Amino acid sequence: MSAGKYRKEHNCLNCGSHVETHYCSSCGQPNLELKESFWAFISHSIAHYFHFDNKFFQTLTPLLTKPGQVTLDYLAGKRARYINPVSMYIFVSIVYFLVAYSPKHITKSEHNVAKTNTEQKATLDSVDKVLNAVGINRKTNPIVSITKQGIQEEMDRETFRGLSFQKQALILNDLKKLSKTNKSDSLRKIINKFSIVHNNRQDSTYEAYLSRQKNLPLLEKDNWFERIVKKRSINLGQKSEVIQETLEHNRPKQYFLLMPLLALFIMWNFRKNHIYYLDHLIFTIHGMTAYFVVSIFTKPFIKYVFGADSVMSTIIQVGVYIWICWYMYNALKVFYNRKKVIGKMVMIFILYALALALTENIMLNLIYYVAT
Repeated sequence: MSAGKYRKEHNCLNCGSHVETHYCSSCGQPNLELKESFWAFISHSIAHYFHFDNKFFQTLTPLLTKPGQVTLDYLAGKRARYINPVSMYIFVSIVYFLVAYSPKHITKSEHNVAKTNTEQKATLDSVDKVLNAVGINRKTNPIVSITKQGIQEEMDRETFRGLSFQKQALILNDLKKLSKTNKSDSLRKIINKFSIVHNNRQDSTYEAYLSRQKNLPLLEKDNWFERIVKKRSINLGQKSEVIQETLEHNRPKQYFLLMPLLALFIMWNFRKNHIYYLDHLIFTIHGMTAYFVVSIFTKPFIKYVFGADSVMSTIIQVGVYIWICWYMYNALKVFYNRKKVIGKMVMIFILYALALALTENIMLNLIYYVAT
């Protein structure tokens, strides 16, 4: 791997020990001359890079194609050919979370929405003419500006739906006043479309929910506990985007903290093998690393190419689940030298799913109380 001229002196420049050959027997540093040419420096750097590159692929290939074998070799002392499990996990997990949970980009659907908005510009201009024809001036009346922003397709229900319940009510009240003055059929159609959206959001805010509760008969009103549950549900819905982004941001911590727990679940199911917990943990680290590598190649297609709700994304996700089952089954058979592992594998999956759900709920509650 080293590229350069070896020194004639036999003292190690790093630790001072006596050097018999080209490498120090104490610290392992090559006994090279300090002064080297430009090309020697470049070649030395390239040699180090390709050494890491070769070692990475020497670990990656059997890790993906021979489940459990890398862990067996590593624990048997055959470590020179492989990267340290923790080092590889950290490197792969960083790449995975950069790819899978990167900051929000314009997805395929968002791009289509932007394109649709551009195509609807002509429609918005024609709507302006209609509003002017009924005597509503956009420059002098701010309600028209708000209404115009909401009229993108079929008189705008999407943008209007995104407004708060109170803003919807204010806009509808002002539009109804204008309608009484101008007697416009076009404006009445807009009001009717907006009213449908508005009525569907009776419980979209806690204030609207309380307002509706006041108008109900006494026996039909919710009790204090039901109101608390409803308030939390509504607040979660209003802050769903922030909460989801925070959850995704903390996903690396969740996976990292659950990895020792997953190793413990595996140890419980294979306790008759009588091996140390650390061995189970190394097995788990290798398995999680393999999962991250596969996800690095599949997540971008799901997130950026096909879209999360597409048929192709569903097929890819099903393929990943099948691969996880195949990998886990073979890894458990090879590493623990067992023929019947399906029952234990299912139990491990159930325990890990429960742990994921529990930690997800804890994170959700923490984020909710911080956000509110």
